[in-house]
Amino acid sequence: MSAVLPATRRVRFLPRDGLTWFGVACAGLFCLLAVVGPLVSGDPNAAGPDVLAAPSPAHPFGTDQLGRDLFARTAAGTQVSLAVSLAAVALGLLLALPLGILAGYHGGRLLDDLIMRVLEIVQALPMFVLAMFVIGLSGTATAHLGPIPITMTTKVVLLLGAAFVPYFARVARAATMAETGQEYVSALRVVGVPRVRILFGELLPNVAPAMLVQAFLAMALAIFAEGGLGFLGLGVQLPQATLGNLTGGGTGYLPAGIWWYSVLPGAIMLAGILGFNLIGDALSDSLSGRGTTHVETR
Repeated sequence: MSAVLPATRRVRFLPRDGLTWFGVACAGLFCLLAVVGPLVSGDPNAAGPDVLAAPSPAHPFGTDQLGRDLFARTAAGTQVSLAVSLAAVALGLLLALPLGILAGYHGGRLLDDLIMRVLEIVQALPMFVLAMFVIGLSGTATAHLGPIPITMTTKVVLLLGAAFVPYFARVARAATMAETGQEYVSALRVVGVPRVRILFGELLPNVAPAMLVQAFLAMALAIFAEGGLGFLGLGVQLPQATLGNLTGGGTGYLPAGIWWYSVLPGAIMLAGILGFNLIGDALSDSLSGRGTTHVETR
């Protein structure tokens, strides 16, 4: 008996409207500043004589209260934000995909109920409440787990990654349950294909497009969350610049008309949030047969 082979979904991103192109441009600007900015902007911690200087050819984003170049600090902060967001989303996917696929494959049975009840407990804790609780216990200084140092950046990555796991797992479970009902899965079971191969060799590629959408949307949320924690002083600590602590540190100077200190780093953070969110929305439209992307099945 020959098995019915699955139709693997392949997503080709083809922007066709102005809003999606705007999202691509915003995300591209954010990533370009994160990757190239620190290479061309100099030392972000180097103080200078020009204190709180307005934007100029010498200092495109102006300077702060210590005379440090805000373009250099914004570039460094964007790099931190992108690195933390990518690491948190990757960690969340790494933990959530096996759990979601296993739960979906065993839908309605004991293993499914056990996995989803545990994830619901995690999901019940709001991200910022969880962050304040953990950071309140461990502090903002570098902690040590035996010989392994855990920096504040690592804590933020772990917190955001853990917060994403329930959302990713629920999407993976729903997509897996939809795939499990297809004829090819029953055929693979009948011919004796090992369960591990069915789960991760056949189901995983067809679950991946839905997870790609969630990854882009989670990137936007991670940039916002990392910036929010930095704004509140609960994220990566000074003197390391982040978009959150730059925006928070500059708000006190707004009444004096020194708008560039907080507005320009905040605008870069907003560009990253908007860009990844709009790309995620476009990919989501593609999976529902609408919008700017084309989905092929083979």
